[in-house]
Amino acid sequence: MYARCSRRSSRSSPPVRFTDFLKTTVLLSAGAATALALVTVLSAAASSQSQIALLSVGWWAIAALTGLALGRGNDTSPPIAQLLAGARATTALPEQRPAAILVNRLWPLLVFTVLAGGLSFLAPQIPGIGAGFAIIWALAWRRQHAAVAAIEDRDGVRFYVMPTSPVHRIALERAPGFKAMRPEQVR
Repeated sequence: MYARCSRRSSRSSPPVRFTDFLKTTVLLSAGAATALALVTVLSAAASSQSQIALLSVGWWAIAALTGLALGRGNDTSPPIAQLLAGARATTALPEQRPAAILVNRLWPLLVFTVLAGGLSFLAPQIPGIGAGFAIIWALAWRRQHAAVAAIEDRDGVRFYVMPTSPVHRIALERAPGFKAMRPEQVR
């Protein structure tokens, strides 16, 4: 009996915590921005169009400032707050496949990166523009995982990404967690 249970638990994957999903989204967006920036520079150099590379660098600076401004707060963004508020309560989570959930939820980023990179043969500025939008996304969402973790610690819950269809909204489930007990601050 014990051997059977240990084999079963080694095959099951842990559920995908929403904070980990947000961190992964930010890192993959930053990776997409880096890849598209590299494609832009290489395609501009191959076609001897240094002006495109210089304009792209300017756009990336504007995109970075925009992303930093959008992500400057420590609170959850309104879409994340709405998603957390709509999370279903559960006491048991189903077995999940983290890779499948990431592909189901982040396929638009993959398609965006592949299309923008592939169109570099037609016009080198296309991946440069795409890199700017990926920079904005990564920087605007860079603190969301910390805001969600603070809510989890305060309320004693954990939010998990549920497997859904790739074309439907993301769904979360709220499970019991551990409440962070911090000493009261004396004024």
